[in-house]
Formats: sequence, structure tokens, C-alpha cells
Amino acid sequence: MSMPQMDAAQQAKLQLMQEMEIEMMSDLYSRMTQACHKKCIPPKYSDAELGKGESVCLDRCVAKYLEIHERIGKKLTAMSAQDDDLKKKMGV
Repeated sequence: MSMPQMDAAQQAKLQLMQEMEIEMMSDLYSRMTQACHKKCIPPKYSDAELGKGESVCLDRCVAKYLEIHERIGKKLTAMSAQDDDLKKKMGV
């Protein structure tokens, strides 16, 4: 369906879903930033720039965080599809 063919309820639902996605990604970024900062950067700064070890740690931390987020998203999507299939079979 293209956007002009959507009724007001569908447009409102789509907008709500988009807003929720933005909020969830914002939350993910915030939690990832806090967790990786806490893990990789010591509380007392000795230099204004990140050291090589800190940079490598941050790169790995962010990569792991995003990989897990992607895996969880795929699993939830699969579970939702299974749930939808089950509802269709039951006639709900």
C-alpha cells in the first residue's frame, strides 16, 4: 500500500511504530554508550585522546552490542511470525 491509500488509522499506527522505533534506537544507543564507556574507559582520564587499547575495546564493545541487538531482533521477529501463524491456524 502506498501512503496516499492508507486511511487515517493506518497512518497513525505507522507513525506510532516509527516513533517507537526511534525511541528504541535512542535507548539502545544510550545504553550502549554507557556500558561501553564504563567497560573501556577508566574513571580518571590521563589523556584528552583515547588510547589504542581504549579504542580497540570500544570498537569491540559496540560491535558485540550491535550484533546481539540484531540477533535478538531476528529472534523476536521469528517468534512473532510463529505467533501470527498459530493465531491464523486457531482462527483468532
